[in-house]
Amino acid sequence: MDHPISETEAAGARVAPPIPRVRSIPFVAPLRWLAGGARDLVAYPGIAAFYGACFWAMAAILGVVFRYRPEWTMTLVSGCLLMGPFLAMGLYEVSRQREQGAEPDLSASLTCWQRHLGSMSLLVLVLVLLEMLWGRASLVAFALFFDNGLPTTLTVFDAVFNPRNWQFVATYLGIGAVFAAAVFCFMAVTIPIILDRDTDAVTASLTSLFVVLNNLGAMLFWGALVVALTLLALWPWGIGIVVVGPWLGYATWHAYKDSVGWDVP
Repeated sequence: MDHPISETEAAGARVAPPIPRVRSIPFVAPLRWLAGGARDLVAYPGIAAFYGACFWAMAAILGVVFRYRPEWTMTLVSGCLLMGPFLAMGLYEVSRQREQGAEPDLSASLTCWQRHLGSMSLLVLVLVLLEMLWGRASLVAFALFFDNGLPTTLTVFDAVFNPRNWQFVATYLGIGAVFAAAVFCFMAVTIPIILDRDTDAVTASLTSLFVVLNNLGAMLFWGALVVALTLLALWPWGIGIVVVGPWLGYATWHAYKDSVGWDVP
């Protein structure tokens, strides 16, 4: 005997979540993302200035730590790489609202994460664990090569620029490269996906990974542009990050919209 289906069950059967579809993008697509980010930056300079000041504060703290406690520099860098995307979520919200024809609001951008608390909580947990592993691995590298106590800024520079210390440089940069690559792959478009579709953290992270793997040339170009622009913005005194930080945040939203589509089952 068949059981009657309630209205709630029928609605749930009819409505299925959309399925992310990774698009193929040309190698020069990152230039298009930067152009879109620049338009958002010019359209709402006040909001961009607020977030830019936050990015500058992170850079200033990083500089102080490197000056006085260089052994913790990589740990703080990893923390910035984790905190930066969450801070940029407000920028993604501004681009999203502008795309939909709404008027972006700073207060709304600061609280947009509250609508996605479950997904963001899981993502925070995973990234914090990754950050702890990165920091511990960096400290191990220092412990292996600085057996006469904790290093100072001068000894770090001596280690980096002394050709005899190539093992330390290779180890330290290798550790950073591995963890930075992992963060980039799993975070390239993860937060924009969650913000736009309220997708769970696992689906969003895997989609981000597939975006990178399926468009490796374009995404490597994008990563190189992000690194180059960030380094240029940090010299001197990090003032340029006030502009470059929000610019890259807005551009990341356009990267997501260009590389991920949604199929309704």
